Parts: sequence; C-alpha cells; structure tokens
Amino acid sequence: MTVSEKLQLAYNSFRTVTKGKLDNFTPRVGIVLGSGLGALADECDTVATVNYNEIDGFPVSTAPGHKGRFVFANIGDTPVVFMQGRVHYYEGYPITDVVLPIRLIKLMGAEYLLLTNASGSVNPDYKAGDFMIISDHIMNFVPSPLVGANIDNIGVRFPDMSEIYRAELRANIRAAAAKIGVTPREGVYIQLTGPNYETPAEVRMCRILGADAVGMSTAAEAVAANHVGLKVAGISCVCNLGSGLSPTPLSGEEVIAAGEKAAPLFKALVRESIQLFGK
Repeated sequence: MTVSEKLQLAYNSFRTVTKGKLDNFTPRVGIVLGSGLGALADECDTVATVNYNEIDGFPVSTAPGHKGRFVFANIGDTPVVFMQGRVHYYEGYPITDVVLPIRLIKLMGAEYLLLTNASGSVNPDYKAGDFMIISDHIMNFVPSPLVGANIDNIGVRFPDMSEIYRAELRANIRAAAAKIGVTPREGVYIQLTGPNYETPAEVRMCRILGADAVGMSTAAEAVAANHVGLKVAGISCVCNLGSGLSPTPLSGEEVIAAGEKAAPLFKALVRESIQLFGK
C-alpha cells in the first residue's frame, strides 16, 4: 500500500468512526501534546474522542504517558483537535507512519498546528522547567518524511523550509506568555532518533551544530505539516539537562515528572496562544 493509499484509508475510516459525532465540527488548530502534557485534553470542552486503534492503518502510540487518541474540543471559541499521545520513530514505525497523523489532521480541515514536546537542554543557559518557542530545527539524523513518491494533491515535490515555524505564531506565543507572566526561551530544536538518551559527546555535537534543545519527535512532524500547508508553531518544555550537563543519570520518569510539574503553566500558555492564532 502506498503512503497516499494508506492516508486515504485512514481518512475514510476516521470519517466512518466519527459519523454523527463531528458533523458540525471542524478543528481550526491541531495540537500535539508531548510527554507529561496530555492532561490538557481532558480539561477542555470535549466534543468527541477517537482512539488511534479505531482508525484503519493508523499507528498506535506505545510511549509511556501517551494515551493514543484524538480529542476534539473547544478552547474558548477555537475548535481544536488534540493528539493525546504521538507516534515516535523509535517505536519502530516507518517515518511516513510517524507523520500520518499530521497529514490526517490537515484532511480534517485544520489550518494551524501547534507541536509540543518534552526535551533535554543542550544549551547550558537553559534549566529544567523552561519553555522554549521553537524558531527552527535540525533533523538530519532522522529520515525525511517526504522521501518516496510525492503526494501531489497535498504538497509540492520540493517544499521550501525557510520558515517552518511561522514568525507571526511565535509572536502570538510570546504575547500569550507575557499575559500569563512567563518568559520563554526561543531557540533551535534538534530531533535524534532515540530511544536512548544522548551521550555527553552527542550533546556537545548538538550544541556545536546550533541546537538549544534535543528530543525524539517534532521536527519530522513539522516538515510534514509544512509540506501539506499547515501553519506551524512549536513549544518545547525543557524537562532535564542533557547528558554531561546533568549531575545525575537521565530517565524517562524524570522527563514525565518534569512535564507534569510544568503542566499548569504549559496548559495556560497553550490556551492563550491558540486563541491568538490567525488574529
């Protein structure tokens, strides 16, 4: 089955599963919730939920703390679709499966995509608990999701990537942060494959390349989103210091705990930000 056929299968299945539930609901913003940050979707005015395993051909999230479902809800007057759990390349899926949910969000009718993640700092000035507005990314260590036959009806063969994370959306996030009394960082995110954390030498490499935060998701999703015409923004929650910068060994439990600790401010930042998108 081609990537295009798999996407169409997932979309047709999604429409069948949601028939009668979302007939008058079109999400304006897609929001991907990172590790430890999924609770936001449970606290909104929910319209419907769809588990990933209800959709034919859809990859199922196996990462700890990721529920694996779409949540359709309203935040203020903005209709949104949450990904409550994402799919990672390290889970063994081909990169085209990793970004299939993003392409499906576009077919749902969304105009904007807000990507969030839990990351490690490779910038010694950053500390756990910081929020970083993503201004650019590096993903040469992960395969491009656009390799293979192009899906001409959703994007061009050679898409421009000079401004994946839109300047106007970054300004919206900064304005939202000021409103709730948060001062975010702004920097470059680098995606590595995982699932192992980086060695101290790899953290130094990431810094030399120009990255400020490192993680195992997001950049490939952003490339696919930009390809299909979604307007993209990204916020990274720095949950730990990278290997060599941290005095203690790294663990997944630490990342989830740090994400949950930062969640109240994160949720407020997301709520305020998306209501400014497009304004």
